[in-house]
Amino acid sequence: MPENHYISPDQLQIGLHVHIDLKWFEHPFAFSHFKIKSEEQIRIIRSLGLKTVRFSPELSEGSPPPQVAAPPTPEPSAAAVLAANTESELSPVMLAKRAMMAQMQLRRKDAERIEKAFINTANTIRDFEKNLYSRPVETVQQVTKLIGQIAESMLSAPELVIHVMGDKMGGEELYFHTLNVTMLSMMMARDLKLPVEVVGVLGIGALLHDIGRKEVPDKILRKTDALTQVERNFYEMHCQYGVDIGQRLRLAPAALAIIREHHELFDGSGYPAKLQGETISLLSRIVSIANYYDELCNPNAMADALTPHEALSLMFAKLRGKFDPKVLQVFIRCLGVYPPGTIVQLSNGAIGMVATVNTARPMKPTLVVYDADVPKEEAILLDMERETDVNIAKAIRPAQVPREVYNYLSPRKRVSYYFDAASARPDAGKP
Repeated sequence: MPENHYISPDQLQIGLHVHIDLKWFEHPFAFSHFKIKSEEQIRIIRSLGLKTVRFSPELSEGSPPPQVAAPPTPEPSAAAVLAANTESELSPVMLAKRAMMAQMQLRRKDAERIEKAFINTANTIRDFEKNLYSRPVETVQQVTKLIGQIAESMLSAPELVIHVMGDKMGGEELYFHTLNVTMLSMMMARDLKLPVEVVGVLGIGALLHDIGRKEVPDKILRKTDALTQVERNFYEMHCQYGVDIGQRLRLAPAALAIIREHHELFDGSGYPAKLQGETISLLSRIVSIANYYDELCNPNAMADALTPHEALSLMFAKLRGKFDPKVLQVFIRCLGVYPPGTIVQLSNGAIGMVATVNTARPMKPTLVVYDADVPKEEAILLDMERETDVNIAKAIRPAQVPREVYNYLSPRKRVSYYFDAASARPDAGKP
């Protein structure tokens, strides 16, 4: 463990990596430890009323100043006193911190609202599938209405925000897969500027793309070991079974094509017909990418699951020939290099998880950041678009982070996404 070193506030200099030994809400910085980059930061640290400042020589640049004696006992700081006062008496830097905390509280409320919407939509999809045979006409009307509402909301919003869901959902994984594929497909369609009526058909085809799995035995669907050739042949029939069901439901030809072709791949290595290139319909090529990505992140055997960052990297670096290059480019542009659910290390060493991505600015996501001094339910939410002092250094596997950090960040075993079109509107978050 690094040895503690102390200096007096008047010895502060640019390049020192300092630790602010106050509670997170008692100082105005996004992090409690960082490398000083400006005279303004030095001025703010000096205003906090600390008698000494702790620093890390091994993380600092330049020659550190001579040390002073460590403080014998912690004393109340000026910041702690200010924090207890009314807002009218707070300094501008502390008012900025209060504003940051208020913004984080709004983001948490947004996340709760999106989580409820996600659960409600997943439950609605479950009910659709239960009623498809008993009330087919009514169910297709309900599916069409739901997809129409989602398409209109997604296409009319000036910006789209992708949220990774929390871990409160239960065991409806099949419906989450269906919902993931639908949402990711419609995200790509929005970026491709497809007309709303086409996006509606795409949504219906994506929502029902696996409907033929109803005819495949559970022991095959749930098997975590490799399928035998006989089992594989049976499983691949789900595409045709789905088309048969879709024809009975009188789905549009474009939706039927998605059900038939969602496992076809651009290089001809897919199934059932080994179609190549643009002989696969555009909507099927879109759904194929979303479906492939979600199966990499959420396979039957969760031990084989890739992180969102790994899945996207694999598809682009080694498997890109399997996908329409234009659509794959759109997919990566919307999700960003670090898709929601990715655990990352920042340039200052902090660990966080990508919580939301704005598809218009995917390289500037919002992160949940681990800080042992901040309760998990009040975790720091860092908007990378506003942060100038740190950046994302790299993605890391969950197994590489300590268990307490992993539990704090709490990425789901299964990665599920939902979209928020409301947050871009002026009335977002209002009842």
